[in-house]
Amino acid sequence: MKQSATPRAAAQRRPDADPAQAFGEHVGAAVDAFARLNLPIQELSQLQSEYLKEASRIWNTAVSQPGQPVAVADRRFTASDWADNPAASYTAAMYLLNARTMLKMADSVQGDEKTRQRIRFAVQQWLDASAPSNFLACNPEVLRKALETKGESIAQGVLHLLNDLQQGHMSQTDESVFEVGRNMATTEGSVIFENQLFQLIEYRPLTRQVYERPLLVVPPCINKFYILDLQPENSFIRHAVEQGQRVFLVSWRNADESMAQIGWDEYIDDGVIRAIRVVQEVAKAKQISTLGFCIGGTLLGTALAVLAARGEQPAASLTLLTSFLDFANTGVIDLFIDEAAVQMREMAIGPNSPMKGGLLRGSELATTFSFLRPNDLVWNYVVGNYLKGETPPPFDLLYWNSDSTNLPGPMFCWYLRNTYLENNLKEPGKTVVCGEPVDFGRIEAPAFIYGSRDDHIVPWDAAYASTRLLKGKKRFVLGASGHIAGVINPPAKKKRSYWTHAKLPARAQEWLAGAVEHPGSWWPEWTEWIKNHSGKQIAAPRAPGNRIHQAIEPAPGRYVKQKA
Repeated sequence: MKQSATPRAAAQRRPDADPAQAFGEHVGAAVDAFARLNLPIQELSQLQSEYLKEASRIWNTAVSQPGQPVAVADRRFTASDWADNPAASYTAAMYLLNARTMLKMADSVQGDEKTRQRIRFAVQQWLDASAPSNFLACNPEVLRKALETKGESIAQGVLHLLNDLQQGHMSQTDESVFEVGRNMATTEGSVIFENQLFQLIEYRPLTRQVYERPLLVVPPCINKFYILDLQPENSFIRHAVEQGQRVFLVSWRNADESMAQIGWDEYIDDGVIRAIRVVQEVAKAKQISTLGFCIGGTLLGTALAVLAARGEQPAASLTLLTSFLDFANTGVIDLFIDEAAVQMREMAIGPNSPMKGGLLRGSELATTFSFLRPNDLVWNYVVGNYLKGETPPPFDLLYWNSDSTNLPGPMFCWYLRNTYLENNLKEPGKTVVCGEPVDFGRIEAPAFIYGSRDDHIVPWDAAYASTRLLKGKKRFVLGASGHIAGVINPPAKKKRSYWTHAKLPARAQEWLAGAVEHPGSWWPEWTEWIKNHSGKQIAAPRAPGNRIHQAIEPAPGRYVKQKA
């Protein structure tokens, strides 16, 4: 029996070779690949049969209807250039068939669930990278534009590539349009405190009266705070100020070598707890409203648990936006986390490393998060920026996304081991932070817990899990869209929707089954909730800070402008 050609051999066949023979060898190579996999025989046979049937259909369509494109339903190939070019259309159709089949093969591999998910993720990454749309010679859109511009688009793409290599990251937006403090993070305020970890911003009131309990916002330290204050029309901070909240915000410092030995305890004690103390002093308030976003919510929850262990209850309310307290389900990120990976980090940048610490570079984090959605955040820009020579349009959220931050190695390693790997924080008393056992159940504050339905960073049912750990009165709201777009959803845009439920059943899916969908933004829902926990209204302060904590510089401050 004649041995089938390998895929490489088939790809290198002469242009004038018999198309039918090339097709047969291509299918034969795929069948051989099936046979080499350790798959259940019944599933393997079914996959082979389905593949041959669909491959034959695509081929027969291309042969029997010359000049007619093979229908392809994928946004990477929807441009008329693909449809008008039968060869390109056939290539795209066969690529998609191969991709579907390989993913089914990955799902059928025998092994534990995490192993199968890792294999599937690796296969998906390879498939996304090898799409014909990513290559100049295979992309008819790119070739047409190169001809129309007499090569200028290619030259411009090379310039874009060189510029991105120089700046150290791929451009996802026209970064020349934005500047922090000029047209980003422009809500008026003053820095009234700073230490080596953070600056504390107090925003100027926009109402004559404010609520007596100020609101302290703890954003993620993995990214910069101005995701909550992009521009006036989509600023969550400005919205809160307009509703009469006296808002304070933690602006984390972008870690440098001087912070390379700082750990999780310092972020809790010298970071969040110190910010709580300053806000209490400035506002002369025994209790304050608190809000944490993403890892900011984990930091805030840990700090309040530490204070609760000391007999203190400084929070009159707790808002958690797409935050983990229980790390049982961490979604696709779990694929990167195991004992070996954590130990490698600890040996490289942890407290027991040769340098007693180090830095996790922001560029590494940014790359990791981008490859969780490679077609949207990587290959889309490879094609647009470098092959077509286009400058991506200005988009404030993507500008923020590219403004990465470093983290101290010991802090990151503690976080990685005690949350993603071992999920220690959820067990009452299992973890000691700042000398105190952590028990979220000792936090008495009522809680508003928000999750985003399509969140791939904090799956919404993982956000819902916080309802089982906190013992105070709780409210859970689910928003549409993802980790960032779901949160940044101003009411004026009248976009998306959110879900509410009067009860909190044990299982997240039970909650969703009985939830009611509402059109628009969830922000007004939160606004009404927090007003009920903010105390009476008093005259707005005329100046920021107090006699001890005076204005240091205008918001947004120096720390947020430091580049990784």
